Amino acid sequence: MPEIEEIEPLIAVVDFHHARGPEIEFWLGVAEDVDPAADNDWSLLPFMALTDGAHASTEDFSYFTLTQTASSSRPAASLFGISCTRQLDANKLKHRSADITRSTVQKAVVIIITQPYRFSQLRESLSAVTAAWFAQEDFSDVDILKRFQESLSYNLHSLHNEEQDRNQYIGLSLREMIHDFKHQTLVLFKCCLLQPKMLFFGSRCERLCMMQFALISLIPGLICNLQDCADPALDQYSQNISKATSLKTSERKSLLAYMGLPLQIFGKGSFFGPYTPLQQLDILADYGTKSYIVGSTNSLLLQQKDKYSDILVNLDENTVNITSTSLRTALSLSAADRRWIDFLTQTVQDTWDPANPDRPHTMGYAGSEEFIRLQFEEYLLALLSSVSYHNHLSSLRTTIPLQSSSTHTPEEDPSLEFNSDFIHAWKETSNYALFARLTSGSSLFDIIESKHPTAGGLSVEDVQRRLAQQVAELHLDERVREGRETLGKHLAIGRERFGQLGNKIWADIEAMREAQRTRASEESSTSAHARQSDGAGSEDDSGKISGSGRYAWPSRAQAPDLAQVQASAKDASAKAGAYLSSWGSWARDKGKEWQEKRTTSPAVQSPPKTPINNITSAAQHENSRSTLSSTGSQHSGKGRLSGELVADRARRWSSRLKRPEKGSSSTAGSADPTELSRSIIYGGIGIFSFDA
Repeated sequence: MPEIEEIEPLIAVVDFHHARGPEIEFWLGVAEDVDPAADNDWSLLPFMALTDGAHASTEDFSYFTLTQTASSSRPAASLFGISCTRQLDANKLKHRSADITRSTVQKAVVIIITQPYRFSQLRESLSAVTAAWFAQEDFSDVDILKRFQESLSYNLHSLHNEEQDRNQYIGLSLREMIHDFKHQTLVLFKCCLLQPKMLFFGSRCERLCMMQFALISLIPGLICNLQDCADPALDQYSQNISKATSLKTSERKSLLAYMGLPLQIFGKGSFFGPYTPLQQLDILADYGTKSYIVGSTNSLLLQQKDKYSDILVNLDENTVNITSTSLRTALSLSAADRRWIDFLTQTVQDTWDPANPDRPHTMGYAGSEEFIRLQFEEYLLALLSSVSYHNHLSSLRTTIPLQSSSTHTPEEDPSLEFNSDFIHAWKETSNYALFARLTSGSSLFDIIESKHPTAGGLSVEDVQRRLAQQVAELHLDERVREGRETLGKHLAIGRERFGQLGNKIWADIEAMREAQRTRASEESSTSAHARQSDGAGSEDDSGKISGSGRYAWPSRAQAPDLAQVQASAKDASAKAGAYLSSWGSWARDKGKEWQEKRTTSPAVQSPPKTPINNITSAAQHENSRSTLSSTGSQHSGKGRLSGELVADRARRWSSRLKRPEKGSSSTAGSADPTELSRSIIYGGIGIFSFDA
């Protein structure tokens, strides 16, 4: 493999000016009169160092690529930058310059190196140094940055090759990627081999960049051979690489080189930008850019995803959107592919630890980062071996025409287990052309078995496992639990509101009752006051009519007045005496008249009816007069009762007087008028005596 020329690590400080925007403040590690940004045309470096959403967080990291221009001693190559952005309250500065007009000061410390696999060691060191520099609250003191730059050169060059191989993947979490994207992880891996236009979007810049590095690290050896990724015009790797002529099966590097690895997906016409600002979109839209893997934190690219991407990976929603129809067909997973990635996903899920996502909670090998990486390496080697065997079968069909029309089964052609559409699309890419050139004439299937790691057709177990995973992805238990909690909360709220409503209704009823009682009490007191003030126009305790004409019931029973009763009795006796005197005089007159007629009449005649009728009429007349005379008295009810008794007594005596007409004449003639009047008088006295 071609060696990459090492350069001294560079440190730059990028400041955000309130009027001019992001700009490079100074450089460390170069001569004072040297400006690497001007020499290499790094005009977009400030925009790569200060990301779009850096102001929303206390600390943020950005990863990007730069192009080092060619010189007389070296060709053009790719460089890699990492920046740590922090901000500080301007009022805390010990020396505040006139250019600082905003309430916060935002700066980024940038490191530029030649190999990206060293980011894992640099990230922690850069974070600590940047935090210490900001803690000084004096940006004019850069001594800590100078000492940091001097230590970088020694530390990076002191790493041996074995240490590089062991530490190059630190910080790239494959477990997190599989946990978030599940079977889509294999789709993204195979998509890289097809070299489409891949766009990653996320609001967190560090996670956005590290996810892309983790994805390309699944291709063995690629992360150490990215010298052509910063510019679509670079193609040094394919021009300088040579075919492996020997194989040492005991050495992993020798085996990978013999198998044509790494698959160089960043060559001529390809571009890699972990963080790509909007100012760099011209490179993406350039005609010479055929494929790329880029990331952005600006949501404007989501509105133009059809223009700038064939596949969009949204890290905020953990979704993969394939916009190209042909690419969607090529990336569909076969039954063997799905079985393989389901096994890997289940292993990660079974060993997942939310507190420490990078390490299995069992602390074992299964599900670890190294386990996942070796599983993908095995898958890729099986793919290369199967394609090599497929090419061998194709050459046999060309040599023997009788077999040219024969159709092979997956047992005869293992490449069919990887999806024939994918194999056909991959053969049209530039990385396959380089692979075919490096492995031409080599029987890879003699070194690695040409068979899918989980070969076999779709079985009942696959369907059951897939259904179980789909049900698990629905999170029914969590949704039911959340629904139960929500329902219980709503029931509690409803019960509380219903109780409040019942209490309110009961309070309203009690208030209404109290108002009625108060109103009745007021009316009672008003009536009592009216009776006291209008006593002359009211009746007595038996039921009274007020002066206003309203009937007022007596409030309570009163004791009878004895003096009033005696006066009433005397009045009634006087009236009875006058009444009896008039009856006595009338009876004497009638007696004399009857005596005269009796003496003058020769024959005995029955008593005439007229006197009796007159007696009855007189009695009724006297009764009516007594009734009328007693109406104005205070005891009108009792006067009416006495009149009725008088009339009844009169009717009785009238019937008695009529009885002799039915008997003999002697009996009738024996009736004495004097005795008759006396009886009538005594009857009247009895009446009035009873009435009194």
